[in-house]
Amino acid sequence: MELRRAGERGHANHGWLDSYHSFSFAEYYDPRHMGYGVLRVINEDRVQPGSGFGTHGHRDMEIISYVLEGSLGHRDSMGNGSTIVPGDVQRMSAGRGVLHSEYNNEKSGVTHFLQIWLEPSVAGIEPSYEQKRFTAEDKRGRLRLIASPDGADGSVTIHQDARVYAGLFDGAERASHAVSPGRRAYVHLARGRLAVNGHRLAAGDALKTQAGPVELHDGEGAEVLVFDLPAWS
Repeated sequence: MELRRAGERGHANHGWLDSYHSFSFAEYYDPRHMGYGVLRVINEDRVQPGSGFGTHGHRDMEIISYVLEGSLGHRDSMGNGSTIVPGDVQRMSAGRGVLHSEYNNEKSGVTHFLQIWLEPSVAGIEPSYEQKRFTAEDKRGRLRLIASPDGADGSVTIHQDARVYAGLFDGAERASHAVSPGRRAYVHLARGRLAVNGHRLAAGDALKTQAGPVELHDGEGAEVLVFDLPAWS
């Protein structure tokens, strides 16, 4: 296991955007943290009211947006326009190329969200978009599947042999996730406090492991994402 504290991440504050990078991104470069297998980006972003990411392009990447607070407006060259709020999971497969923008369109209140990139298993596909909602009850005291290669259990579909789970934990609530042989796991604590296999994690902390199970317990307002990833990449 490898534990990485929130304060070790890359950080950039542009005024309108305050962003923490779990892996090398933009002007933050650390050869020890280029990603974890097919998991390439976890950016924790806080966007000021009336600000956002103008129209820009992506190619051959599975992009997941997970809102923690506020709302995030989305528009893209496929004709999609939507607003995602806490509980929503948005997936965009960039494929052979897509343009999009993301904005906090509110007049007050910061939008706090995670932007996650996974490398796809196939290149040059038709770009596509998907958005689904997972309530707090869906995630309370358990790991709820939110993204998978086959859309299992109502999750969004990603073009990679990876599965993403989200959970909310307080007090005596516990969950366990078995990491199968040939797989690896990455645990990212989005907020609160949580013990993972006996390690105490605070918001922004992460834990890498190539052996299971992953045991989650003793949460305090915890919201966690668990990535089950192929070990071969």
